[in-house]
Amino acid sequence: MLGNRIGAVLTSLEYQYFPFSTRLGFNCTNNMVEYEACAMGITMAIEHQVKRFKVFSDSALLRGQWETCDSKLIPYHSHVTAMGEQFDEISFHYVPRDKNQMVDALATLSSML
Repeated sequence: MLGNRIGAVLTSLEYQYFPFSTRLGFNCTNNMVEYEACAMGITMAIEHQVKRFKVFSDSALLRGQWETCDSKLIPYHSHVTAMGEQFDEISFHYVPRDKNQMVDALATLSSML
């Protein structure tokens, strides 16, 4: 089957969880998968009219710790940046992979579908 599974979880201030997942219809690199998942989460937040949004990721690339030099990633970076302008406030935060159980569980479930 073509493409990777991606997932994102929106969490409300009341700790309600809203998981989303999908299969990409194309093959791509790990960094592209990270951007696709981030874009999906941001899209879901926009559709739910979120005004202040915190993105938690174990990806240094998404958190701005690494410059996006790969020509294939520049459109992803630009797209995520443009989407972020729709919020009153958006911030990116590091969460270690081993502390990211909700997203790991969603990824595991998605891979089984």
